[in-house]
Amino acid sequence: MFSLPVATRWESLRRRFSADGYVALPGLISPSGLAELGREARRLEADAVRRDFRMPGMADSPRHMTTLGGHQIARASPVITRLYEDRDLRRLLSSLLGETVVTVHDPVERHVLNVLHRPGDTHGAHTDDYPLALVLFLEAPPHHTDGGLLEFHPGRGDLDALDAPGARRVHHQPSDGYLLHSDVTAHRVTPLERPGLRRSVLNFAYTTPDRQGATTSTASLLYD
Repeated sequence: MFSLPVATRWESLRRRFSADGYVALPGLISPSGLAELGREARRLEADAVRRDFRMPGMADSPRHMTTLGGHQIARASPVITRLYEDRDLRRLLSSLLGETVVTVHDPVERHVLNVLHRPGDTHGAHTDDYPLALVLFLEAPPHHTDGGLLEFHPGRGDLDALDAPGARRVHHQPSDGYLLHSDVTAHRVTPLERPGLRRSVLNFAYTTPDRQGATTSTASLLYD
């Protein structure tokens, strides 16, 4: 289901990730994998919950999105659970981080579905509880002017950094992935700009053996 980068590229990807706390993984999902995951996500979306609120503890940044938590995905989708636990994938992530990467014990946060599908939908400014977020794009707006962009600031975890010089915006396509050092890198998703657009992603959280305890309650507000 994955089209992992060849091993000869891992070192250059590791250097980019070390420098920016972000690395793009274009075409990470194979064409057949994208079709299967797309069907799976559409099926799961029937049980997802609409969220419209401002997140306490994250500068009251907005959440306008539809979500499904990991505990629900685990009950309903063996396909996604197996994909999350893929050993070859974790070998790649361990190489990019430069230390052992393990799955997250937290059943809610380990793998989640995030869908933006209305004008103005956004996943506002935040950092994550766990060190690594691997984001897999199942659907994405076709053009960078449509919104739904990842916005982050390399090397800064304060949310104000997203409005400061040096912040970056990145457009991704369906089948793309990216890895983010998400606990120390401020990030958000820019609002969708018009009707008819969708941004559907799986967010896989990973950690290191010494970092299994969540540090905030924000995930429970978004995914419970």
